[in-house]
Amino acid sequence: MKKLALLCLPFLGALLLSCQNGTPTLGSNSSAPSLSEVNPETSSPNTDLEPAFIGQTRIKGVKTTTPYTVEVLNTDLGSPWAVIQMSDSRFLITDKEGWMYLVSQDGKTSHKIEGLPAVDSKAQGGLLDVALDPNFAQNRLIYWSYSEPVNGGNHTSVAKGSLSPDEKSIESIEVIFRATPVYDGKLHYGSRLIFDKSGALYVSTGERSDRQTRPLAQDGSAYIGKILKLTPQGDPAIATGQGKGWKPEIYSIGHRNPQGLAFHPETQDLWETEFGPRGGDELNRIEPGLNYGWPIITYGREYSGAVIGEGIAQKEGYSQPVYYWDPVVSPSGIDFYTGSIDEWKNNLFIGCLSGKKIIRLVLENQKVVGEEWLLADSGERFRDVLSAQDGHLYAVTDSGKLYKISKK
Repeated sequence: MKKLALLCLPFLGALLLSCQNGTPTLGSNSSAPSLSEVNPETSSPNTDLEPAFIGQTRIKGVKTTTPYTVEVLNTDLGSPWAVIQMSDSRFLITDKEGWMYLVSQDGKTSHKIEGLPAVDSKAQGGLLDVALDPNFAQNRLIYWSYSEPVNGGNHTSVAKGSLSPDEKSIESIEVIFRATPVYDGKLHYGSRLIFDKSGALYVSTGERSDRQTRPLAQDGSAYIGKILKLTPQGDPAIATGQGKGWKPEIYSIGHRNPQGLAFHPETQDLWETEFGPRGGDELNRIEPGLNYGWPIITYGREYSGAVIGEGIAQKEGYSQPVYYWDPVVSPSGIDFYTGSIDEWKNNLFIGCLSGKKIIRLVLENQKVVGEEWLLADSGERFRDVLSAQDGHLYAVTDSGKLYKISKK
């Protein structure tokens, strides 16, 4: 479990909502539709590249049969990037501009937590992800990632600090890791944070988008375009890099802009989503020491339409995505569902930006076997999702809304 939020608009004719003065009137999805349908994607792909295996893209569509409701709990959360839940069921939500919101369980009240380091909030930068220390109840430590402005540009950094007794500021702040090299750019910070059960901290970093930085995703001496594994102090959580010649913090390489990280609740496998270029958004199961290919292989093209590199999507020595999307959906935060809707159990939920929806993926034996688009008529860019401890699904949107999906 990990995060929060959702919207008040019609849901593909299956969910009926009306809004009066910002308060949704709740409906439910239609009952007992067909469980197996065509994939919901109807647009043509950007490339004619063949998938590496059957079911790697555009898998059969599925439809939820359990009645549920959708609520908008809050519409005034600025520019949220991440949402997590406190042990008392309140929510902690980051704002790109450089502060956090502490939000009540019902979503109606909130206040700012300030005093964090300066952020470079241009374009995709700012205050990004947030995670609680596994021993938060004892030490009150909070971790966050952000685009840190420095001489020569900026980079993805990770800091920690303790929540003040009045819960309005962060104290004793320490930057524990900086994803060098520094680059004067404004895109592709990556930036998800997640702790495993042993207390190790995983950090995703983007390759900063531009052509001169892309090759660093394949460079084991650079921290960009990677999944990293750290101790809570920011040191390497492993004695040596998982690949030959890699820096010791590096867990996997060859990533473009990974903004989704989640552990499967039963297998504890680490799953990741990352943005492709024009086509080729990916879902990967992350294993130590593997190379996930960017920019050597990709199922996408340049935004101009030009081919990338050799124009190939498969090559020996480079790992294939479990699943990919073309056209893109812009997958941001992800979470596995552990709530009260039985047919959603262990399904992966993905907040989509340009796709303006939440995607539900059904997984079996580490493969995608079904895909459903939720809230596709909302017009909202879903930045992050959370399967919360109360059994509901939450999400936050770029427009500052907090959503809740619950069993009816």
